Amino acid sequence: MMSNITKRNRYFFGLGTVGRDMLYALVSLYLVFYLTEILDLSDTTMLWMTGVLTVLRIFDAVNDPFMGYLVDNTQSRYGKFKPWIAIGGVIGGILTVLLFTDLGLAGLAYVLTFALFYLLWDFTYGANDIAYWSMLPALTIDQKEREKTGSFARICANIGMYLVVVGIIPVTNALGGDKNAWFVFSIIVTLLTWFFLLFTLLGVKEKRHLYKKEERTSLKELISVIFRNDQLLITAIAMGLFMIGYCTTTSFGVYYFKYAYKDENMYAVFAGILGLSQLVALSIFNLFSKKYNRKQLYTFSTILVVLGYLIFFVAPEEMRFIGPAGVLIFVGEAFIQLLMLMFLADTVEYGQWKLGRRNESITFSVQPFINKIGGAIANGIVMLTAVLSGINAAASPTDVTAGGLLMMKISMLILPLCFIVAGYLIYLYKFKIDQEMFDRILTDLAARGDLKLKGREALADD
Repeated sequence: MMSNITKRNRYFFGLGTVGRDMLYALVSLYLVFYLTEILDLSDTTMLWMTGVLTVLRIFDAVNDPFMGYLVDNTQSRYGKFKPWIAIGGVIGGILTVLLFTDLGLAGLAYVLTFALFYLLWDFTYGANDIAYWSMLPALTIDQKEREKTGSFARICANIGMYLVVVGIIPVTNALGGDKNAWFVFSIIVTLLTWFFLLFTLLGVKEKRHLYKKEERTSLKELISVIFRNDQLLITAIAMGLFMIGYCTTTSFGVYYFKYAYKDENMYAVFAGILGLSQLVALSIFNLFSKKYNRKQLYTFSTILVVLGYLIFFVAPEEMRFIGPAGVLIFVGEAFIQLLMLMFLADTVEYGQWKLGRRNESITFSVQPFINKIGGAIANGIVMLTAVLSGINAAASPTDVTAGGLLMMKISMLILPLCFIVAGYLIYLYKFKIDQEMFDRILTDLAARGDLKLKGREALADD
């Protein structure tokens, strides 16, 4: 029977993701759109911004393991996760507002100021993200309970993301559709982020008594924690390829409906359909996981994604065709996102078993690293496509040629599909932590005294 602590942790941990993913969706999906369509930056400035954004994201991503190192070595009365969740959430929110603030700058002055704000945003949001998700393995070491907690968290995260995706165009248009409207919208998102983070900060209780107290991890050991954990590396590569594909497709959404579908307002309708599809998928995931193992679920999800992408690419710009195709894509991707989170969580115990340390935060630092690398490459693809296809220079949808639209569809659909399938194949042939191996790892850790368990009932409810 599930304890009150386990139940409370599941729901309060999940609720904290609502605002976080609103914030992340605003920056990762719509910042480029804000630059091209609202600020209306020139092609020259946009080319500079393409290079700057790509370099900054890659540079900041490299820092994520060091952020994980800081979190893992943090000692406070509130634990090692919550201080960074709070600090990153507050400062990251302020910087989000600054990114969507028109300071009246232009040219090089704008590029340099933007670069500073963006770098700081990446760092602070990364601190919040690493600390947040690395808390998950500290809440339970039961795989099924992790799936339940993770699926609810992903449901809440998707609610947050789609509140932005569905609402951003109608709300900003209602506010005037100008620079000030986007500024106000960023303030609203930031305030909601802070509100929902309070659920996690005040309501979640870690199960610290399950784990042996470990010595501080040195900077020298930081590298070995990542590179000697072969299953972590396999997971990171597979996740990275998936995220490049996922971020590229989603970042093209507004452009597709404005220039190919030629009705920007239908984007909100389409996003609503996809958001509901993902929420339903995540809600029923646990039903499927009771009957099928993770490898079977990943294979099934990838098949859905492949079918959806191919239908979307060949279909005319009509909702009766692209709607079902989008549902196939995003139901499959919802399952894959949750599975990736579970794979990553299981590499914590694998690393502890193989290397003698849990290092949750260093392990989970690969997630924002992957997201940033994926987002950087995706933004680079989108921004370069926008320039080369003529979209950035177009005064209206009719100014974009058929060749330009085809280029956009290839970048939006075919290229991401290749990345996602490649990630699946790497997982299929290289990832080895199944239920049997995970149980063996837990047994060995308990025998070594690294886990303080009285029985398997302690996994979920102790």
